[in-house]
Amino acid sequence: MIKILNIKNRLLFSIALLVTLLSCKENNTSTSENKTISQTKTQPSTPKTKLSSEFKDYWYNGEAEITSYKLEQARYGEIREGTAVLIFVTEDFLPEEQVKADNYSENNIPVLKLNATKNFNTGIYPYSIMQSTFYPVANNQHALKISASVQEWCGQVYTQLNNRSDFEVMSHSYFQGEADETFHIEKTWTENELWLKLRIDPKSLPAGSLKIIPSVEYTRLKHEDIKAFEATANLNNSTYTLTYNNLNRTLRINFNPIFPYEILSWEETFLSGYGDAASVLTTKATKLKTIKSDYWTKNNNSDLSLRETLKLK
Repeated sequence: MIKILNIKNRLLFSIALLVTLLSCKENNTSTSENKTISQTKTQPSTPKTKLSSEFKDYWYNGEAEITSYKLEQARYGEIREGTAVLIFVTEDFLPEEQVKADNYSENNIPVLKLNATKNFNTGIYPYSIMQSTFYPVANNQHALKISASVQEWCGQVYTQLNNRSDFEVMSHSYFQGEADETFHIEKTWTENELWLKLRIDPKSLPAGSLKIIPSVEYTRLKHEDIKAFEATANLNNSTYTLTYNNLNRTLRINFNPIFPYEILSWEETFLSGYGDAASVLTTKATKLKTIKSDYWTKNNNSDLSLRETLKLK
C-alpha cells in the first residue's frame, strides 16, 4: 500500500513539474513576442513606393530623360550665363560596391540616377560642375551614393558620400584646409536625394522643420562643412521650397504636378561673393528642352544635331 502511494505521489509530482515547465515556456514566448513588438514600434520601416504602370513604361523603356536649362549662375557676386542639364535614368546598383551593375541579379538595387551638370564662365575661365545621385526607386531610404566634382582653371575638387552603416564622406580639394578628408556623419535627409524623390512621388517629400545636408555643389563652392543644417521645407501643388535660416539660403524647385513630374525651373538665393563684392543673388535655371534618348549610343559626329535639339552649344 505504501509503495502504491509513493508511485502515486511521484506521478503527481511529475505532472505538476510538467505543467510548470510548459507554463514557463509559454511565458517566455509571450515575453519574446512583446519585446519584438516593442522593437518594431521604436524602429518602424518605411514602406516601399508602389510603382505605377505609367512609371514603369516611362522609366524602364531603355532611355534616359535629358532636360536642358538656361542657367543664370551667381558666382563671385555677379550673375553668369551658362547651361545646366539634368539627366535622369534608371539602372541596377550593386549594394556593396555601390556602383552601377553590369549584369542583372536579384541582389541588385533598382535606382533612379540623376547626373546634374552646370557649365558657365567667370571672366576668362570656365566652371564645370557635375553631381551624381543614386536613389532607390523603392523610395524608402536615403540615397545610396552621392558624388560631386567641380573643375575650373585654379584646380578641382571631388567629394563622395556613401550610405553604409552611416554616411561615409571622402573629399579631395586643392584648397588649404580641405585637401584630403575622410569622415563619417549621421544619416539624415540630403538635398541631393530630394530631386529624385520628387520625380518618384512629390507627395512623399518631407515638409516642416528638418535637418538636411545641403547639396554637395553648394557646400564645396561655399567651403561649408558637409553636415546637416536646420531647414524648413514647404510643399505646395507645384513648388518645393527649402529654407536654411543659418545659411541665409533658399532653394525653390518648380515642377509639373502631373506625372512624370518634370522639373520646369529652380531658383537658389544666397550670399554670393566675398567682402565688399558680396551680395544676395539668385541663381536661376529655366527649362529649354526635354528629350528621351539612349544617349550612350549617340557618340558619333552625326549625333551632334541632338545638342542643337537640346539648345546646347
